[in-house]
Amino acid sequence: MTILTIKTVPFADQKPGTSGLRKRVSVYSQPNYVENFVQSIFDSLEGFDGKTLVIGGDGRYYNDVAIQKAIRIAAANGFGKVLVGQNGLLSTPAASHVIRHHKAFGGLVLSASHNPGGPEGDFGIKYNIGNGGPAPERITDAVFARTKQIDSYKTNDAPDVALDQIGLHRSGGMVVEVIDPVADYAALMQTLFDFPAIRALFASGFTMTFDAMHAVTGPYAHAILEGLLGAPKGTVINGTPSPDFGNGHPDPNLVYCKDMYDLLMTPEGPDFGAASDGDGDRNLIIGKNRFVTPSDSLALLAANAHLAPGYKAGIAGIARSMPTSAAADRVAEKLGIEMHETPTGWKFFGNLLDAGRVTICGEESAGTGSNHVREKDGLWAVLLWLNILAVRKQGVDEIVREHWAIYGRNYYTRHDYEEVDAAVAGKLVDELRAQLPSLPGKTFGDDLQIAYADDFTYHDPVDGSTSAKQGIRIGFTDGSRIVLRLSGTGTVGATLRLYLERYEAAGGRHDLETQLALEPLIALADELAGIKQRTGRLEPSVIT
Repeated sequence: MTILTIKTVPFADQKPGTSGLRKRVSVYSQPNYVENFVQSIFDSLEGFDGKTLVIGGDGRYYNDVAIQKAIRIAAANGFGKVLVGQNGLLSTPAASHVIRHHKAFGGLVLSASHNPGGPEGDFGIKYNIGNGGPAPERITDAVFARTKQIDSYKTNDAPDVALDQIGLHRSGGMVVEVIDPVADYAALMQTLFDFPAIRALFASGFTMTFDAMHAVTGPYAHAILEGLLGAPKGTVINGTPSPDFGNGHPDPNLVYCKDMYDLLMTPEGPDFGAASDGDGDRNLIIGKNRFVTPSDSLALLAANAHLAPGYKAGIAGIARSMPTSAAADRVAEKLGIEMHETPTGWKFFGNLLDAGRVTICGEESAGTGSNHVREKDGLWAVLLWLNILAVRKQGVDEIVREHWAIYGRNYYTRHDYEEVDAAVAGKLVDELRAQLPSLPGKTFGDDLQIAYADDFTYHDPVDGSTSAKQGIRIGFTDGSRIVLRLSGTGTVGATLRLYLERYEAAGGRHDLETQLALEPLIALADELAGIKQRTGRLEPSVIT
């Protein structure tokens, strides 16, 4: 085996977003594109000589090619060992656990999460550090700086590793261990949840459907739900990972899981429905006649976490991304624990988790997790819901209504405007940002008085770092909010995200249709930002 130094030239578009570098497959398949980015990651790190690197992905198109490239580059750069999931598969939360469990130096997660796959779809690579979480901004900024200067990368001429064969292999002088992608993760779940109680729930006739969306969670759900927990065969649907996700869109929301939603709204439907996304870090929760918003799910899981063995001593605190509704804040206040508001992106939870200041975290984009890993975890959320249902012996709808009766209801929605012209979206945000100083004190309609208007800046209470311009917030005296930000997960144009929230106190009216309850805020948001006029869009691409 020979280590090779290959001359290259920089690409101008390799700036990592909130979850690594996501681009079309056609971009990633350019000669040296993967190599440049992976080498730039390694050039931005220190102290990994002889250490272990974890590599895995969601099985999307181009995963197998990129993993072989990454293995060779890791070997040529001096890593001592690579742990890689069989067939290149590792869900994002499982990759986080493998990094932590095996005390690896870090890991490469090859995924574009909920984005479509296939030859015409998206691909992505992100680096996770030794705590199992996404690299912080100081590393991603260094990586981007390096991508603009790189002139060569290291690789070797070793043959491809047989990723379908569990066991030890080699790439030149480096050991490559192909591991069962499910085993370590399944063992961890058994330490957190009351598996006997959940088995008894299924044995009692409780019915469920889990849509793996032809994505990476399929093998995990088959092994845990149908295997360890005894759910009937067929509980897991679309459970075989596919490079193009069954020619579908692996985003667990009410648009792409409408059939499941419709089924759960009928008398013939199962008691519980759930789904996860492309790389297994998001979740959708639907009970009989009750869709649970991600923001409400975070609050409910935090309020009931003590019912699961792994959290019976209580939780230290809760963290949520800034656009996520304040439903969890009310739980934290009642429990007398810390509550943190962070920018969007799971990497911002890492310091809080490592410092023991929070136990459960969540984002409105269907991501929830805890201190068991340093990523959001779709199947973890489903299992905690099952544990709660098994102990409380109530249905989802009853549990949700009881929660609102205690804490009140945060009516909440997100409107996505996808693939907006980037210049138009940027100008819209800039001009709204310029209005912010003049907005506090203004009243709209009968009772919408603005209490504050700012561009969210986060001051990390652990390391003292500051992250500015993380989203526009317009807050009202009654607790309502309008939030507007540009998403960092798209690959074409810009995704403009509008979040709207209105609080109805305990004892108030909790049975309104969400969009109707938020109608005045929706109209005001368009008046302030001019979304329809500027984008030409009469309605959002997706409403969740």
